[in-house]
Formats: sequence, structure tokens, C-alpha cells
Amino acid sequence: MSEILFYLGAFMIIIGGICDIFGAIGLLRFPNFYIRLHAATVGTIGGAVIPLFGTSLLALGADFLPHKYAIAGASFVTGVIVLLAAPAGATALAYATHKAKLVKWEPKVDDLAEVRRND
Repeated sequence: MSEILFYLGAFMIIIGGICDIFGAIGLLRFPNFYIRLHAATVGTIGGAVIPLFGTSLLALGADFLPHKYAIAGASFVTGVIVLLAAPAGATALAYATHKAKLVKWEPKVDDLAEVRRND
């Protein structure tokens, strides 16, 4: 059982690294602030929360760690806090930017405008 937890945790850490890479590429390549904010959130959730949960599982599966329950608990609690704080922060940042009109809004698809034209 401990080997399964260990390898599952290591796999989740690798997935987190991949999410960080995709988030970084999105920050560089996406066209505007709002979509880049999405990429940053993907990097935060996928690149921080999933590895923290993976660290928790890895610590539970590692028999050689002296304080494995403390490490697992701290990693899990930190992951939950980041999971709750990151989307709220991104939403607050997007809302404040939109209210202050700091970024020019250029929607690719505006369904509401199409409905207004048809009425």
C-alpha cells in the first residue's frame, strides 16, 4: 500500500511540473490579460496544489520519513488553502482590472452583441 501512495504522489508531482510548464507557456503566448490570468491560475492550481497533494501522498507512502504525518498534513492543508485562495485572487484581480478599465476588452465572440443586433 505504501508503494502505491509513494508512486501516486510522485506522479502527481510530475503532473504539477507539466502544469507549471503549460502555465508558463500560456503566460508568454496568450494574447490578452484575462486569458493570461487564466494561464496563471492553471499554473497555480495545477502547478502548486496537485504537487502539494502529491507530496502529502508521497510522505504517507515513505516509510523512511520520521515525521511523515506532519509533512503529509502540512502539505494537504497548504494545498487546500492555495486551492481556495488562488481562484478568489484571480477573480478579484480580473474584476478590479475590468472595473478600472485598465485593459482594453476585445472579445473574440460576443453572443450578447449578436442577440442585440438581431432584436
